[in-house]
Amino acid sequence: MRVFVSVVLAVSMLAGPALARAPEHQHYKRVEKVFSGNKTAVGETIRYPEGDPVDIRSLVVTLMPGETTGWHKHGVPAFGYILSGQVTVDYGVKGKRTYKKGEGFVDAMNWWHNGINDGDEPVRILVVFMGAQGAEAVIHKPKNE
Repeated sequence: MRVFVSVVLAVSMLAGPALARAPEHQHYKRVEKVFSGNKTAVGETIRYPEGDPVDIRSLVVTLMPGETTGWHKHGVPAFGYILSGQVTVDYGVKGKRTYKKGEGFVDAMNWWHNGINDGDEPVRILVVFMGAQGAEAVIHKPKNE
């Protein structure tokens, strides 16, 4: 669990505005909160895999206006930080959420969802998958479901 918290903290500090000014961060002059919590966007409790070696991956996803991610879910916790633009994620019966530049969130894990760039500029999202070796970060929904 300490690895998960450390990764979220490090990514938040490197991705742009860092974490909110808190007692443990007093030696930084300017700090902004990006994300703090233990729930995904649809209320799932984040549980970090135990036992298997850690596999942390980060990437920047760019969606052009109108482009979608396709329906998918995550097999590991996935932290997202919007670098530019905006994306609206459809979580089906759990509703839609729009994330804009400067916002951080932990995406739904075991829940099908689809993101769309519904803005007028490219959206760039820093995504950090915090998993274990052998765990699938992105699972695409089969066409027959």
